[in-house]
Amino acid sequence: MLRLSVLDQSTVVTGRSPDASIRESIALARHVEALGYHRYWVAEHHNSDSIAGSAPEILMAAVAATTQRIRIGSAGVMLPHYSALKVAEQFRVLEAIAPGRIDLGLGRAPGSDGRTAYALNPNADKAAEHFPSAVRDLLNWLAGEKLVEGHPFRDIVAQPQGPTSPEVWILGSSDFGAQVAAYFGLPHCFAHFISERGAAQALQLYRETYRPSARHPEPLGAVCVWALAAEAEAEATRLFSSRALARLNRDRGIFAPLASPEEAEAYPYTDADRAHIARIQERAIFGTPDVVAAKLHEIARECGVEEIAVLTAAHDPMARRRSYTLLAKEFGMVSPEMDLAAA
Repeated sequence: MLRLSVLDQSTVVTGRSPDASIRESIALARHVEALGYHRYWVAEHHNSDSIAGSAPEILMAAVAATTQRIRIGSAGVMLPHYSALKVAEQFRVLEAIAPGRIDLGLGRAPGSDGRTAYALNPNADKAAEHFPSAVRDLLNWLAGEKLVEGHPFRDIVAQPQGPTSPEVWILGSSDFGAQVAAYFGLPHCFAHFISERGAAQALQLYRETYRPSARHPEPLGAVCVWALAAEAEAEATRLFSSRALARLNRDRGIFAPLASPEEAEAYPYTDADRAHIARIQERAIFGTPDVVAAKLHEIARECGVEEIAVLTAAHDPMARRRSYTLLAKEFGMVSPEMDLAAA
């Protein structure tokens, strides 16, 4: 059975202050936990007018304190910005707050522009080149094990220690992440919403080159997709118009707050814009719950995975909640009679 999880980017929308997006993320986590979603992952982006999630480790702590069952994770922590020791300490604290529920998704991308990446860490480019060795050190610190023989930080311990440790995932939108995950025997999640055409190939490479680890003797793959469901096709299309304009802007290098469907409808599109949006729409996953579910199952089969993390952005937070509720119903996670008005 295909398992559903959630990726939340804390999307900034027009008409509301960016800080409201963080509070909406905390509320959404409680909502999808009640629906039976498996994981709730939050993103890391910097200096963005479109995404408010800049500190996943802090947002995770708030989500951990207000939920009971759902796994909580980062998607991800962009490791080249940080000391591996500091990340290990942060996630050991999170593990102490919510034992057995913490995922640490690691990425190599900057999650920002080059100048912002430099502001976060002037040595970020060099750190990105040494991503695999930083992952190695981080894994040892998280597990409470000594670093490799001869390492200058071999005797440093990441506190607080405890009987459990976070589950580490390698995230990616290319073959590189798949190879790193396979080498270390770690789970791998491919960002299908960024690069859908390379997902199946990367996950196949991951499985073919996988080296079993003590925690994960078998490969564990997942994909993250953008999807939106509504009760009627016309409503799904209306809600998707916000996403279409955002993608059009992103392809131009513009990262702006998510427009409302009304603002998207009033936008002065050129003929070239409309043609570009038509191509975006052809590949997008939106519609009634049965249509969206069928596409998710198709992607899962193509990629050979049993878990999909769903990223949904909507200007109206209640429309986003309804989308996740409708998918939970379609996948049999909650009763079909569940009251949407209360959800």
